[in-house]
Amino acid sequence: MDEIRARIGTISDPRHASYIKHQLSDILLIIMCGVLSGLDTLGDLALYANEKREFFKAAFGIAAIPSKATFGRILSMLDGKAVGEAILDILRTRYTSGNIIAVDGKAICSTGKSGNPHSALQILSAYLTESGVVLAQETIHEKSNEIPAFQQMLTYLDVQGKIVTADAMHYQRRTSEAIVARKGNYVFGLKENQPSLLADVRLYFEDADDGDSFNTFQTIEKNAGRIEKRICRKARDIAWLAAHKWPGLRSVFAVERIVDVRGMLSKETSYYISSSDVSARELLGAVREHWKIESLHWLLDVTFSEDESRFLSENAHTTMNALRKFALTVHKNYLAASGKKRSLKANMLAALIRPENLLDLFAFL
Repeated sequence: MDEIRARIGTISDPRHASYIKHQLSDILLIIMCGVLSGLDTLGDLALYANEKREFFKAAFGIAAIPSKATFGRILSMLDGKAVGEAILDILRTRYTSGNIIAVDGKAICSTGKSGNPHSALQILSAYLTESGVVLAQETIHEKSNEIPAFQQMLTYLDVQGKIVTADAMHYQRRTSEAIVARKGNYVFGLKENQPSLLADVRLYFEDADDGDSFNTFQTIEKNAGRIEKRICRKARDIAWLAAHKWPGLRSVFAVERIVDVRGMLSKETSYYISSSDVSARELLGAVREHWKIESLHWLLDVTFSEDESRFLSENAHTTMNALRKFALTVHKNYLAASGKKRSLKANMLAALIRPENLLDLFAFL
C-alpha cells in the first residue's frame, strides 16, 4: 500500500494549495478501490465512497469523503496520461513474464460525435500477453490514427528480446525499422496496404511444393461441435523476397484456418512476415497470442461497459481506462495465484461485498 500511495504521489496536483480539502492520493485511492470492486460510473463511485466511509477511515486513514462533484472535477483536471502511467507502473514491476507484446487500439464509442464514429477517442495499448500487463498506451485523436501513435510509442517502449504483434495497419517500413533498431522482432499480417509484397507471397504459397518448401505445424481444437484446424507453413527460403528490401525481414509464413461446425466447412488463409527466424510452431503461437489484446478490449466493454462510459473529458476517460486495465490485471493474476474458481466479475463483486476481499487484493500486490 505504501508503494501504491508513493506511485500516486508522483502525479502532479493541478489544484491551488489553499483550496485543497482532500489529498489527491486519497481521492485516487478511493476511485481505485471502486474500480477494483467493479464500479465505473461517477454516481456509483460517489455512492460507494459514502457507504464505505468507515472502511476507508479504518483501512487507509481517509477521514473525509469527497463529493461526487469533487470526484468528477479531479478526474477532468488531472493529466490522464500521467495518471495512467503511474497506475500501470505499479504492475509493470511485478508482472514481467512473457515475450509477446500485442499492440492494438480501442475506441470508446460513447465519445464519438453523432454520425461520425471515427471521431471517438481511441487508446492504443501495448500488452504483454502472458502477464496481462499494459506496458504503454497512447491516445489517438480524430485527425490522427494508430500508425503515428505506435511509432511514437516505439521511442520509449522496451521491446528488446520481445516479439511485437500488430494488425496489418502497422505493416509500415518505419515501424519495422524502429522495432528492429530497438532489438525486438515483429510479426505483421499482410494486407492490401502493401499490395506487391502480398501478391508475391500469396503466389509463392499457392504454387510452391509443400514437401520441401515449408516448415509446417498444425493444431486441432474441438469444442461443442466445432472443430478448428490451424496449419502454419513457413517458407524455408525467402531469397525471392530480397527485391522488396523490407527492414529486418527473416521469415514469411501462412496460416490456414479450417473450421468445421457440424459439417459446415469454412477456410481462410492469412499471410504474415516476421523479423524472427523461428519455427512454424513459434510463429503460429505468436499469431495466436495476439487475440489476447482483443480479449482485453472485449472485457473492458463486458465487465465495465466502457463503450457506454459518460465521463465528460478526455482526461477522465484516459484515467478510468487505465484503472479498468489495472483492475483486470490484478484480478486475473490474483485468481491464478489463489486457485479460486471465480470469474473476474464474481471476484469484483466479492471485493465490493466484503472489504476483506478488497484488502486481499492489495495484500497480493
